[in-house]
Amino acid sequence: RERTGWPVTVPELVRTIERDIPFYEQSGGGVTFSGGEPLCQTEFLMAMLEACGRLEIHRAVDTCGYAASDLLLQVARFTDLFLFDLKALDPVTHYANTGVDNAGILANLRQLSGSGAEIIIRIPLIPGVNDDMPSLSKIGEFIAALPRKHPVDLLPYHAAAAGKYKKLGIAFGGGNVTPLSKERVAEIVQHLSGFGLTVSVGG
Repeated sequence: RERTGWPVTVPELVRTIERDIPFYEQSGGGVTFSGGEPLCQTEFLMAMLEACGRLEIHRAVDTCGYAASDLLLQVARFTDLFLFDLKALDPVTHYANTGVDNAGILANLRQLSGSGAEIIIRIPLIPGVNDDMPSLSKIGEFIAALPRKHPVDLLPYHAAAAGKYKKLGIAFGGGNVTPLSKERVAEIVQHLSGFGLTVSVGG
């Protein structure tokens, strides 16, 4: 295995971030806390969000939403934008592919939306899992019924993760999955747009 990470303190990471402030000011960008799941390191995340806030740096949190709701709302107080993954509405499908129940995740998204948080909802499109029209319709209906309107970003499946799994010596379960065609992705965009959603296609 190849080690690519290292322990870091809040002050050390803040100093690293401060060096990029001119780029943030020029681009209008900021810092995104991702992972893994950043909510698994709440104390560190909160300290970093507060530090970036003092420096007036835009703060985004990339999350699957699998966390205690009070914790998520606490983080929301110091977050400018959430990138919230929504993988499947059907609980059986969600559990089979992630190993966790989605009831808390869906409740968290509703609550976060109702709190006034800025959210981009990201849908990983996985062939054979959530790319069929009935599954997409459930997702579209759920998002359309949230307290506030939020943009949707589709993330079509690709096999780029295969290299990472190979390095770790782990079997890659997506090896036999065929990525969706551009035409099929365009159909999905049109279908979800029919629920009154603003839909784009990301990486």
